[in-house]
Amino acid sequence: MLQLHDVEVGLDAEAGLVRALDGLSLTLNRGETYALVGESGCGKSMTALALMRLLPDNGRVERGRVSISEAVPDAKPTELLRLPESDMRRIRGGRVGIIFQEPATSLNPVMRVGDQIVEAIEAHTTLRGDTARRKAIDWLRRVGIPEPDRRIDSYPFEMSGGQKQRVMIAMTLAAEPDFLIADEPTTALDVTIQKQVLDLLKDLQRERQLGLLLITHDLGVVADMAHRVALMYAGQIVEEADAKAFFAHPRHPYARLLLQALPDSDHRGRALVSIAGTVPPLWQRFEGCRFAPRCHMAQSRCREQAPELIGETRKVRCWFADVSSDRDLSQSASSQARASRFSLPAEQTAGLLLDVKSLRVAFRSGGGLFKAPHVVQAVQDVGFQIHAGQTVALVGESGCGKTTTGRAIVQLLRGQAHIHVGGEAWLETDQGRRNLFDLQGADLLLARRAVQMIFQDPFASLNPRMRVSDILQEGLLTLRPDWSSEQRQAKVLELVERVGLRPDALARFPHEFSGGQRQRLAIARALAVEPKVLVCDEPTSALDVSVQAQILNLLRELQEQLGLGLLFITHNMGVVAYLADQVAVMRSGQIVEQGAAEQVLQQPAHDYTKVLLAAVPKRPV
Repeated sequence: MLQLHDVEVGLDAEAGLVRALDGLSLTLNRGETYALVGESGCGKSMTALALMRLLPDNGRVERGRVSISEAVPDAKPTELLRLPESDMRRIRGGRVGIIFQEPATSLNPVMRVGDQIVEAIEAHTTLRGDTARRKAIDWLRRVGIPEPDRRIDSYPFEMSGGQKQRVMIAMTLAAEPDFLIADEPTTALDVTIQKQVLDLLKDLQRERQLGLLLITHDLGVVADMAHRVALMYAGQIVEEADAKAFFAHPRHPYARLLLQALPDSDHRGRALVSIAGTVPPLWQRFEGCRFAPRCHMAQSRCREQAPELIGETRKVRCWFADVSSDRDLSQSASSQARASRFSLPAEQTAGLLLDVKSLRVAFRSGGGLFKAPHVVQAVQDVGFQIHAGQTVALVGESGCGKTTTGRAIVQLLRGQAHIHVGGEAWLETDQGRRNLFDLQGADLLLARRAVQMIFQDPFASLNPRMRVSDILQEGLLTLRPDWSSEQRQAKVLELVERVGLRPDALARFPHEFSGGQRQRLAIARALAVEPKVLVCDEPTSALDVSVQAQILNLLRELQEQLGLGLLFITHNMGVVAYLADQVAVMRSGQIVEQGAAEQVLQQPAHDYTKVLLAAVPKRPV
């Protein structure tokens, strides 16, 4: 077994000592999947880094023990925190492997991916040379990399985000560890590849009795994979239980709210439960329960006395766990919001905003004086319509052309010599029906007001050197030059309040916000110029369940208030079932099935759609 006992991790920061983990204890057995779940900032990833002795330079283990049992009977467990680094290198990778959340920063950008996998194999097994390379190719095949014999010589930048994640998984598993720490291993993967990777991990558990510490915010994956579940909050475990018991009867108020925040068809037309506030800063001194400021059940005792994690097979850190497990959450403010229904006046849903016809995008690469260029048809004859107040979901595997379709519509592929875009995208404007692909100059600027895009990664799409006020005004200066400085400032203030942020956010930089708050800023920037259509590219893929609920509620409210049309690009079928009116399924650049959301999701006609839906992890009940 792999054990953490009473571990406390401190990080030196400008605000003081941050207690990222405070008295954390857990046990992972061989052949078991132990899921660690919770919001961003609660300490999940820090648990993995502490276990692997990979803490940042400003971090240290203040107290506690981390140990791993030996295969020899009656042998004393190895204390990992006391090992010299030379011995820890043999443990790290050889006995305990880790799959990091962000493969782009974990893979060496100047080494071929095959060389990186072979390096891990030769460091932790007896295989060398061609034998190690053949094993690397086999692992690339097992994790779903197409043409592994060729792609083994690719560099990381030549692969998509999902492919880089699969390479990271192959590199970790190729060393054949006894225990595996998987930190959000399927966040960047579509549902079919996610199922393939999760099935592979299950097979390895059966074959090698692999112990898996699964860190994730996807509760569907947890319900499908985990034997035991631990819910973390503010550096502590607040509930630990058998997976079935956790989903059937959560006892901590935080657990109950998280499960009710999951989007699905049952909540369609209603606001999702969202948990007010955020995880508190961990440099402060806590007097009572850390969840009390956000808890609808909190009483004076909760604010004055800190509860302990108590129980035998099932543990919970709450003074009123038994009461909260029986009390109807509909009495809480969050659930009252959930009961409210969204509706639009009939005149707001009648108008056609965007009509896309025969959209084609081709990429050219290579070529020369005596060699024809290689042409990839990324999008072929794609068409759909978006009406006011309507959401069209575009779903499919990574690389099928979803994002390329969105970028082409928003005119972000113009002026690139290696990209050819054809087709029509008719936009209803004040000047009449206009084809976006025919517009130039001032006419194109006017059209850009009407169609805006929310990108998948708000941290990458927001300028880190600009304050929020400047970021939000940047689009207004370009697309609303007729507005005065006072009008722009008033609009920016209105925007931050509309997306649920305080006015003091305007003076801050993007890095000072959480992931969910940055996504709200990205939405505010897109709304600044008062568009009619929003193209949303995986806007909730990297967000926690509670923050995802806030963003989806916000988009619903904006549709209700403004009659926005949404093109929602995603691989999250729960979000599709909750939000979409129409669904278009893409495969290899083409739409293979299209129709009303309820019909496509419940009675799919195309075999590919059936495969996609079958790969979705079962929703926890």
